[in-house]
Amino acid sequence: MVTSEKIKELEAIAIKLRKDIIQMICAAASGHPGGSLSAADILTVLYFYKLHHKPQEPGWPDRDRFVMSKGHAAPVLYAALAEAGYFPKSYLKTLRQLGSSLQGHIDMLALPGIEMSTGSLGQGLSAANGMALAGKLDNKAYRVYCLLGDGECQEGQVWEAAMTAGHRKLDNLTAIIDNNKYQIDGAVAEIKGIEPIADKFKAFGWNTIKCNGHDIKALISALEEAEKVKGRPSMIIADTIKGKGVPFMEAKPTDFHGKAPTKEEEAEALKCLCELEKK
Repeated sequence: MVTSEKIKELEAIAIKLRKDIIQMICAAASGHPGGSLSAADILTVLYFYKLHHKPQEPGWPDRDRFVMSKGHAAPVLYAALAEAGYFPKSYLKTLRQLGSSLQGHIDMLALPGIEMSTGSLGQGLSAANGMALAGKLDNKAYRVYCLLGDGECQEGQVWEAAMTAGHRKLDNLTAIIDNNKYQIDGAVAEIKGIEPIADKFKAFGWNTIKCNGHDIKALISALEEAEKVKGRPSMIIADTIKGKGVPFMEAKPTDFHGKAPTKEEEAEALKCLCELEKK
């Protein structure tokens, strides 16, 4: 059972990732803060609690695989990789600069620790299926994790991949939806509603779990429950808030989907996150 001390440690790391997200996007004056902030707790639990990985040996054959299907939220993955030791944290300030490996959408050929180049939405779950199936064919014990956006689940390829995973009984695959309820043009429910999302994945043979995507203990519980399920892939529907941790971003989720904060907004955001650290 996870200890209260470990939960506090993970909560502190999540705040660090959020601060790094704000600072790197502001340094670039470009990026996607809202969906990066909403996924910070999910990435924290994966990289600092659940995943079996070796930052000093990114190609370790027995590592767990993580596919960031919502590749535009690259800053949260970069922040997690840097915090875990894949590359120096000082490099985060090169986000979106010419010559930097930290591209606006993630590139597996540019940076250690990235399993799949993503950014064209809807493709990550298919790649994760392939990795999971390869693990089964090779009798490997590694698990595969894939993070999708809720708006991304409007893509047809997601449902082809969902059908395949269920048919192949990929119980070494856990997918997670960052269910922050907004996409670039507005509310997911208004643009093309995806509910009842849990029932849809169940119909394709998935085990589904709902949880609070900002509750570290709940995320750990959901991931551990998924790991115990046999004969079916698992989908964790993580209920999140776009821009989480920065109140003015939470209040205007579409404004900060793909827009960098101003210098004044950066200072305000970091102040809010520093206040969270004190609690």
